[in-house]
Amino acid sequence: MTDKNEVAALLDRFAQLRVAVVGDFFLDKYLILDPSLSETSIETGLEARQVVAIRCSPGAAGTVTNNLSALGVATIYAVGFTGDDGEGYDLRKGLHTTGVLTEHLQLLPDRFTPTYTKPMVMTGTGEREIERLDIKNRLPLPSRVEDRVIADMTALVESGSVDAVLVADQVQERNCGVVTDRVRSALKSLGYASPIVIMADSRVRIGEFSQVIVKPNAAEAASAVGMTDPLDDLAETAAVGRRLASRNGRPVFITLGPNGIMACDRDSAVHVPALPVRGEIDIVGAGDSAFAGIVCALAVGGSLEQAALVGNLCASVTIHKLGTTGTASAPEIMALLS
Repeated sequence: MTDKNEVAALLDRFAQLRVAVVGDFFLDKYLILDPSLSETSIETGLEARQVVAIRCSPGAAGTVTNNLSALGVATIYAVGFTGDDGEGYDLRKGLHTTGVLTEHLQLLPDRFTPTYTKPMVMTGTGEREIERLDIKNRLPLPSRVEDRVIADMTALVESGSVDAVLVADQVQERNCGVVTDRVRSALKSLGYASPIVIMADSRVRIGEFSQVIVKPNAAEAASAVGMTDPLDDLAETAAVGRRLASRNGRPVFITLGPNGIMACDRDSAVHVPALPVRGEIDIVGAGDSAFAGIVCALAVGGSLEQAALVGNLCASVTIHKLGTTGTASAPEIMALLS
């Protein structure tokens, strides 16, 4: 098992990394509502909720870049698009704040900036989220945009400008987000030809990636190999992971929530348990935090087991940050190990 000094050595090398994040950049927009100020609309008779504060931050692929920035990665490229709208302005502002380079983030006047609008009602003890409002694009991505995404990520890899690529496939509607069938095919070609770390996370299509490392949860891994029943135990999870790795041609990291991570290649599997929970937790953002940690550890030469451990450490720091989509920094990880 990796010791504290080995983890510290891995984390120190993150500052040398250059990473591209390809995928669906969302804006997380929080509207803070004060119920004591609510009015009744004269025109409709409905409640008019009153917004007293607004918080915006990069979400989805932007959550991944937030975590890479927190881990001290030297150079972070965003590859994808935003709309030419207010949400796009706020998203780009948030990315720039964390040092993300956006020259490969297309500005499109005919697409929405994908946005999760989250009304938060103030309570005596904090905030309570009510019905979310989602803004997504529900028409296929134009071929000209696909062409540019493919050209940009290919150029970054083939020119040696990046040490790793993270793929964040957030949009469930097929071919309506950044990671279309064509983009996935181009990633397969890059993964086959390039020695760098390329790793994908996908809400509904993890089984369609090939020649890149993938990070499914247990249910996604089972579905990817055609199983409909939940995985019963760690032995079955390991078998599924090895099967998926053999088919995919690259390792698989199966996240297991409170049970940690199963890291697999075609011939072996290692289970790395999660750290104990320390009081109240909030799991929002834990998967993205683990994703960033795993890729960075692999990109600086860490083993599958070491990468899974770093992923668990990142997730453990993140889940103990309540009421926010948290991140994990190297000092926080080392403090946790101490």
